[in-house]
Amino acid sequence: MRYAKNMSNQIISQEGYKKLKQELEQLHAKRVKISQRIAIAKELGDLSENAEYHEAKDAQGFNEGRIAEINSLLKNVTIIKKTRSKEEVGIGSIIIVEVNQKKKQYTIVSFNESDPLEGKISNESPLGAAFLHKRKNDQVVVHTPKGEMEYRIISIN
Repeated sequence: MRYAKNMSNQIISQEGYKKLKQELEQLHAKRVKISQRIAIAKELGDLSENAEYHEAKDAQGFNEGRIAEINSLLKNVTIIKKTRSKEEVGIGSIIIVEVNQKKKQYTIVSFNESDPLEGKISNESPLGAAFLHKRKNDQVVVHTPKGEMEYRIISIN
């Protein structure tokens, strides 16, 4: 899952912020282990044909890239409290909708917490953005690759 689509100021929940901070801590710990791998690989001799060295350097590049990406994200987010209004859909709302005569449940989350397989949709996704600020019984039309889909909000928790 990629976390950043652009670096403009994005809304994030406190839980999402903590998740990014934890990942950053893990990446910093991983940085030390990768440095040790590089040092050991250097001791093996000729670096031009040293697979362990090249794998460790690749891992280092990926790790450092992700650290930079998270640091940039953390500088450009606005932390909000989850809104749990039963009147209007917001971040943190658990909604039940009807689409094509089927009921589905979604939780509206911030960009780095989304997991469509678990019904967690980002407030920035087309579906999540369409539900924001809507109320019970509102009809919501969403443009999808399969065409327009019409949802009716049955409940908000």
